[in-house]
Amino acid sequence: MTATIFTIGALTLSVLLGASPVLAQEPGGAGDGTSGTGATWNVALDGSGHFTSIQEAIDQAQDGDTIFIRAGRYVEDVTVHSKEGLKVIGEGPEQVFLAGLKRVGTLHIGKWPYGATNVEIRGLTVQQHGGLGVGIFNGSGVTLKNLNVNGFVFGQQVQNVRVEDCVIGGSETTGIAFADSQATLTGNLIHDNDHGVSVGGTSIVRVERNVITRSLFEAVLVADQGHAALIQNTLVGNQGGVKFQDEATGRVAGNIIDEAQVGVAWPVKNNVAVAHNGFYQVAVKYQADGQPASSGPQAFSDVSVAPKFVAPDRGDYRLQADSPLLNVGEFSHLGALGPVRE
Repeated sequence: MTATIFTIGALTLSVLLGASPVLAQEPGGAGDGTSGTGATWNVALDGSGHFTSIQEAIDQAQDGDTIFIRAGRYVEDVTVHSKEGLKVIGEGPEQVFLAGLKRVGTLHIGKWPYGATNVEIRGLTVQQHGGLGVGIFNGSGVTLKNLNVNGFVFGQQVQNVRVEDCVIGGSETTGIAFADSQATLTGNLIHDNDHGVSVGGTSIVRVERNVITRSLFEAVLVADQGHAALIQNTLVGNQGGVKFQDEATGRVAGNIIDEAQVGVAWPVKNNVAVAHNGFYQVAVKYQADGQPASSGPQAFSDVSVAPKFVAPDRGDYRLQADSPLLNVGEFSHLGALGPVRE
């Protein structure tokens, strides 16, 4: 079928697994295979690069190097650990396909007790293996950008993680989950999972301008002592919008919640702030301890009206130019995607 193209953040995404190639430019650097800070290592299956294996290139690379992966299907398990400032850049998510081989988890970043620091991975597709696509463990400053992940992304005991302009979906469990971590998710399309995003342990996660759709349960679940700020997301076609449980806290503001049984749910004892959210086709907007509840004075800032998406039947959740969800409170528009301008 014909894919619908729209923009989230800086990335052109294709809904429902259709895609438009986004090609990465070959990075600068030495380009001659010389190790040391700033060197570039080329990986190509046809033998035209320095390596035919991504893992071999990573093992050879020094801190500050760049690995550029040319088009192809790489059937291997890949681990990045004990590296500082390494960049792994694929030729594009429609060009570079990373499939796992033996272990659980196709791509591991960080490894106890070694970790990884200021590592960036972008421009490729990762297929989950054994139920895990990408695992981030014991590191800091990790960036995932312009990736297609067919499966689960999990981070544990990691700090300053940024997941940006990615397409993540088709997990057997959750799309993205964090435990005892600090992360920012921005401009992503997260689709067709049990939960879209799960925040647990003592994690602090900012979820901003993402589209989360077709979750079997809630689009976002915040549990344990987790804290989540959900700002300007479009949560559509999920069983539930956002759920806080256990001792979890957070803020939910500027979001669009459409087609859900419950918009936002939380225990009465929890500190959850809500303001300026747009609700449509939601049976219960707010639920406290399993019962419909008023959110207090903030509820008066909400907008309950059809959002006027451009083409929701095709997964295009941009707002039309005359949407009633423009200029609401502090927000130029509610939801992840701004209005179409003529």
